[in-house]
Amino acid sequence: MEKTKSRILWIDDEIELLRPHLILLNQKGYQVETANSGEDGIELVKRNFYDLIFLDEMMLGISGLETLTKIKEINPYLPVVMITKNEAETLMEEAIGRKIDGYLTKPVNPTQILAICKRFLESERINQEKLIQNFLLDTTSIRNKLNEIIHFDDWVNIYFKLVTWSMDLDKYPQLGLTDTLRDLFREANTVFSNYIEKNYKELINKEIKFSNPILSPEIVERYVIPLIDGRTSLFFFVIDCLRLDQWLVMEEVLQQFFKIQREYYLSILPTATPYARNSIFAGLFPYDIQKHYPQFWVGELNTEDHKQNAFEKDLLVEQLNRKKIKLDIPLTYIKIHETEFGKKIENEIHKYVQNRLTAIVVNSVDMIAHSRSDFAILKEIAPNESAYRSLTRSWFNHSSLLGMMQTLSKFPNVKLILTTDHGAIRCMRGVKVLGDRETSTSLRYKFGKNVKCDPRYAMQVQDLTELKLPRISITVNNIIAKEDYYFVYPTDFHYYLQRYKDSIQHGGISMEEMIIPVVTLEPMNF
Repeated sequence: MEKTKSRILWIDDEIELLRPHLILLNQKGYQVETANSGEDGIELVKRNFYDLIFLDEMMLGISGLETLTKIKEINPYLPVVMITKNEAETLMEEAIGRKIDGYLTKPVNPTQILAICKRFLESERINQEKLIQNFLLDTTSIRNKLNEIIHFDDWVNIYFKLVTWSMDLDKYPQLGLTDTLRDLFREANTVFSNYIEKNYKELINKEIKFSNPILSPEIVERYVIPLIDGRTSLFFFVIDCLRLDQWLVMEEVLQQFFKIQREYYLSILPTATPYARNSIFAGLFPYDIQKHYPQFWVGELNTEDHKQNAFEKDLLVEQLNRKKIKLDIPLTYIKIHETEFGKKIENEIHKYVQNRLTAIVVNSVDMIAHSRSDFAILKEIAPNESAYRSLTRSWFNHSSLLGMMQTLSKFPNVKLILTTDHGAIRCMRGVKVLGDRETSTSLRYKFGKNVKCDPRYAMQVQDLTELKLPRISITVNNIIAKEDYYFVYPTDFHYYLQRYKDSIQHGGISMEEMIIPVVTLEPMNF
């Protein structure tokens, strides 16, 4: 089928002088119509569809600016490029105020005209062709890299490329590349899970040559403590269950307010709030928390998550004491778990600028992830990864968190460290698991007496202390899910298989759960 020609309308009271431009545009495949006055141009726009208008600013009869206003009333989405001899700044501002889409100063040359046409009429095609070309090159490169010996830094690069591609393809769903990227994501997660299963013990013991990633217990020492200097007001934000793609959505909003430096760390296993977040605040692995601070470790099976994280402030204070950090004003710790309280803190955040260290935990993202499984309307609003990112963007744009950060960006002595305890993955494949009633309830890890499942789908752990986790007396075998698998008991297997399919979970081994952004933010204007 022959490609439809783009239609251009050129409005100028001296149109005959532009004949060479019109001939060139026709030769390049554009369909060009002309009008000798603003009035004639407006009538043509009323009767016909055009893809682009070139509009002279100085004409007999109604002016170019008046014509522009009328055209935008007829079709506000029709791009209009004004051509003028007048280089006055006031004219440009007036044209912009009337929603002009482009601006050229006479005399115009053919290259300028063609560039404008490419921009407004062919940029989508050009961008798509270039995107497809780069996508094919990058995906081939990633697949080749997966076949090599890979260190953690390589995994960060691969994961970042996959995430940025997923966000780029959000803009072009019609290209049909989403399934290809999903398959590559799954392939990469298979290799990553095997890498973690093989190397996790060495990683947490810092025995990997050339590349030992920063781990959860090191976050405060590495990023927070160096900024406690007696002059800086430091805010340490921990956003529960935040993935890299969700952070990048937030980063787009925040870059106008902050200078942003992004790095990455590896979350410990299980990638679950009671383990990973306690580890951040304590500066210790869970095994050491239980050993040295048994009063702050609530580790019984099936204990509610909020009880297992009831001592974060105490753990952070103890870590600061061990590092001999003295605060002239005591540490402030805030946990935001509901909207009204978040708004209250947003309104009061300026008061905390006098502090040396304020730690703020935000549970909203985790609540969105779990609510998507519980409420059908949320799954309908966010049926796929692209829509889930869009939901994150909508939440953040209207959140108390953004309000707090905007306020803090106005203070010269403020710095922010922002991170999360773990990410989450969209679970698409269920696997049958055996265990008794004392087994932990998580869908992504099971600690209990003689828990069993096919070893292809889960990392098998007999001695939890080898993972620097507290030993649970009743356990004989333990499992942590790999890739996007989730555990389902044989009882009512098909019901729960469907119940939890396409739910967003954490606790297991995947790039989305374990490769975590940690970000330093400094106000832009200071």
